[in-house]
This record gives sequence, C-alpha cells and structure tokens, in this order.
Amino acid sequence: MESGAIITYMLLRRLASHLESLLRHSPAVVLLGPRQAGKTTLALAFGGQTASIYLDLEDANDRAKLSNPSRYLADHENELVILDEVHRVPELFQQLRGIIDRGRRHGKANGRFLLLGSAAMDLLKQSGESLAGRVSYLELGPFDALEIDPASLETLWLRGGFPRSFLAESDDISLTWRRDFVRTYLERDIAQFGPRIPAETLRRFWTMLAHNQAQVLNAANLASGLGVDGKTVARYLDLLVDLLLVRRLPPWQRNAGKRLVKAPKVYVRDSGIAHALLGIRDKEMLLGHPVVGQTWESFVIETLIAAAPEATEANYYRTSNGTEVDLLLTLPGGELWAIEVKRTSAPKLERGFHSACADLDPQRRFYVYPGAERFPLDERTDAIGVVELAQALNARRFPPAAGGPAPAAARPAAAR
Repeated sequence: MESGAIITYMLLRRLASHLESLLRHSPAVVLLGPRQAGKTTLALAFGGQTASIYLDLEDANDRAKLSNPSRYLADHENELVILDEVHRVPELFQQLRGIIDRGRRHGKANGRFLLLGSAAMDLLKQSGESLAGRVSYLELGPFDALEIDPASLETLWLRGGFPRSFLAESDDISLTWRRDFVRTYLERDIAQFGPRIPAETLRRFWTMLAHNQAQVLNAANLASGLGVDGKTVARYLDLLVDLLLVRRLPPWQRNAGKRLVKAPKVYVRDSGIAHALLGIRDKEMLLGHPVVGQTWESFVIETLIAAAPEATEANYYRTSNGTEVDLLLTLPGGELWAIEVKRTSAPKLERGFHSACADLDPQRRFYVYPGAERFPLDERTDAIGVVELAQALNARRFPPAAGGPAPAAARPAAAR
C-alpha cells in the first residue's frame, strides 16, 4: 500500500493515514462508527489501492460465502479482506483467531482483515474474547471541523457531520435525511443489538436527551417523563452510548477534598441528529431555540474529543457550589487542559472558572467561542476558535512528519 495514496484518494478523512498505519502493524483492524458515517467509503478506498475483497454481512449472499470461513478466507489469504457489519456474524471472531495465527506462521502477519461495525458493544465483547493481541481499534465518526472548509463550520453545527446530511443540497433535504436516519435506527437497526424496545419510547428518550444537551444526567426526571424506572433509563442510555449515538461525559473525581457532582453529562453526539430530534429546520430557527447554547457546547466538546490524542481522558468538573469547567482533557503523559465553551461574541471568564482552575492547576486554559481570532483573556487563558483548538489537539495526535507540515484536509466526498 503506497504511503499517502489513500489520503489523496479519499479527499479526505482525517484518520485515513492512521488506519493505513494500523493495517501495516496489526493483523486485523476494527473500524467502529455509527451507520452512514463513512466507514464503507473509507474501507473501499483502501481496497481500491491493494488486492482486496469486500463482503457486506448484511447481505445474505455474502454471509453464505462464509458458511465455511476457514476455507473461504484461505482462498483470499493474499488479499485484504473487508468485512462490513461484522457484528451480524459474531461467531466469525473465533474463526478469525485461528486464521490469523496460521497466517503468522506462514509469514502473513499483518494487514489481513479490516472489520467494520456500527456499534461498540458486541464487537468489543467478541473481539476482546477472541482476538486479544491480534486486533487494533479505530473509531470513525461523522465529518468533524478539521475535515471541512472552515467557512462551513456553522453548516456542520446545524446539519451535523453525517456525509449525506452535511453535503445535502439544502437544509430541508438534510433534515429529511436525518429524520429518515433516526427512523431507520429506531425501527430496524436497534432491534439487532438488544432486547425489544418500543420505537416510540426510545424516540422520546432520545429527544429528551437532545433537549438536555450537555446537562448533568438526571435519571429520575427522565424515568418520570417516560413512565419507566431508573434501571430502564440506564438500559436505554447504555444502548445509545454503545451505538455511538450518545456520549456520556464522566465527572472529574480526583479532588478528594471537594464535594464534586458525581453524575455524568450526556449529549447526542452528532449535533445535526440532535437538531432533527428537536425539529430545528435551519440556522435562524436554531439561533432562536432555547437549546442553542447547549447544542453549541456539545458540538465543540465532541469536536475536541475527536481531535484529541488517543488515550486522552475527557471529563467535566463541577462542585456542589457551582464551580465548573465544561471540559477537562488529560492528555497522554498527564498534561491537563481546562476548556470553557460559550456561544458569545464577548468572551469573559467567570468566577467559577477561576475557582476551578485554582483547584485543578491545569497546564493550559482555553475559552472556546464562535469567533476565529485568538486573544488572551488573562495571563494564562486564551479565547480561541474551535477549529484552531482542534488543530492544536490533532497536532498532538498526529505530529507533522519531519521535513513538512501535516497534509491539509480537503473537502470530503459523500460517503456510502
């Protein structure tokens, strides 16, 4: 696989070069992400650059080819085997273990399998049991702020990053796609991953989370609104988190001398899906909606987490007296970044942020606002745009190669 070829071909997904590296150094790579995020498009781009075979395991004919997986895959041992929606055939993982081990003995150690899945839970459970030491993981979300023209940032916030939503010809077409996406998940996809849950009940729950973007989870209120108990709310939340549709941001718990809030913050990960659940049609409607500040905060937090180096820990900080930081990122090595997020044209540090920083003593402090200019708010805190801060985090994740800058992201192509 020629270095850099995939990046040029893809036009680009930011993680393409990292996926290429993982395939060079691991027998199997599991590429996780929600449906329609672009996993298949990225995988087929890799397949187009090397000898490969692609099987969609939602297709009965392709599943039938794996009725005897050892024999079938032995016939393709010199090719990259791409298995899409691999959670549909969980028994395959045990077979892959033996195939990989035999390949190692025959000198075919790495770059054998690229496994695509739309949920974290089943894949991680199966591969954790069967493929320990033989598999690497990578999560591909929808487009983020580093994969688009910066001039389209507000469109990305409104429509979200799912390619067909973001690249739609109009806001109305985008909204229709997102509503269909939600309906398909509720009526078809979710049933594959767990016990039967009434679609309308789960829609109400998902919508309630959208109304409470970036808020501390109040399970009792959600349970009361749905007419269920707390355990049922926890089960619904676990399902949406495992499907990579909702993020549960844990609280900071390391200051033993402070009374800290212990419940997580919860938000719908893709801002466009949140807006569709809330019936928000266009930017004017969004700017006048009560959730505008919360959905901006969620959009920024999700962008920064996606850009951060692997193994970065993400938390929020809040004490019982209201001292708060919206996002704490603990980078590999222990460096702590404190990040406040507000949708305002006049950034101003509040007393709670100063108090929290006095408690935490972070190495770096930022205030993310909707503008693009960077300027100091005090001796240790900069006001900064989301794109510039995401670029700084991404540079920690993928340092520029010696002799030149990291490749710039071009406008992305539509994804399958």
